Amino acid sequence: MTVIIDTLTRPRPRHPEKASRPDSPVLRKPDWIRVKAPVSRGYAATHAIVRENKLVTVCEEAGCPNIGECWEKKHATFMIMGDTCTRACAFCNVKTGLPGALDPAEPEHVALAVAKLGLAHVVVTSVDRDDLADGGAGHFAETIAAIRKTCPSTTIEILTPDFLRKDGALEQVVAARPDVFNHNLETVPSRYLTVRPGARYFHSIRLLQQVKELDPSIFTKSGIMVGLGEERNEVLQLMDDLRSADVDFLTIGQYLQPTRKHHPVVRFIPPDEFKSYEAIAYAKGFLMVSASPLTRSSHHAGEDFARLKAARAART
Repeated sequence: MTVIIDTLTRPRPRHPEKASRPDSPVLRKPDWIRVKAPVSRGYAATHAIVRENKLVTVCEEAGCPNIGECWEKKHATFMIMGDTCTRACAFCNVKTGLPGALDPAEPEHVALAVAKLGLAHVVVTSVDRDDLADGGAGHFAETIAAIRKTCPSTTIEILTPDFLRKDGALEQVVAARPDVFNHNLETVPSRYLTVRPGARYFHSIRLLQQVKELDPSIFTKSGIMVGLGEERNEVLQLMDDLRSADVDFLTIGQYLQPTRKHHPVVRFIPPDEFKSYEAIAYAKGFLMVSASPLTRSSHHAGEDFARLKAARAART
């Protein structure tokens, strides 16, 4: 009997649903988008702590341009529940497919990493887990509890999926009492079918509103990308929709195309337009606004949280 052994490794495509798509054009990045390569000693130390605790970070999985700056300061954003997402958003670089089972030790590992990094403020996000009955809400709650136990003085910001069709999931997460509840709209409603087809714009708005109804003390936050083909008036309407849900904090950043198979960058928005968006958002009543080409949900999250608390105190 002859046994044939295939010694060639054929890794599963990172984005199998995008493999057959034609390559989209890639615009040349303007000077204001360029960042330094991550080579510092602090970056290496953060990388080592993440690896030894077997953790996943959105900084790496989503290809964040700010990873060098943040990791140099030992600021990592943890992505729980694995590295594989059940959705296939056109903008996102996180792997798509059927995720594995949850790691019951992950909440403790995250808490230990927070302690080792000495974080005063931590951001925890996740992949979408539509395969789970609660969408991963219980795992979020366990992670928050583990961080509270290990690092009681650390403030906690979570960036959650939309828990679409997961009854009781939001209530479970809010009951764990994070300091900041972030859920990103990502783009304006007219772009959802092509950019975020698995989500529903007004469901996300309602999710953020429900957080305030359940616990008004929790800060709420949402973010969008621009440069995906949206119109300016659509961005302004989105601001009004978020304010109607009593959202405190808005982030606006430039969309950057991960690969040629992803949604193309329609336009690079110049810095002065971001400044204009910021001024308008403050005028509409947001407590905190971060709008710049390199703004991301968790970029400077600790400093922004301090400013957010001060803004609420000044207003009340």
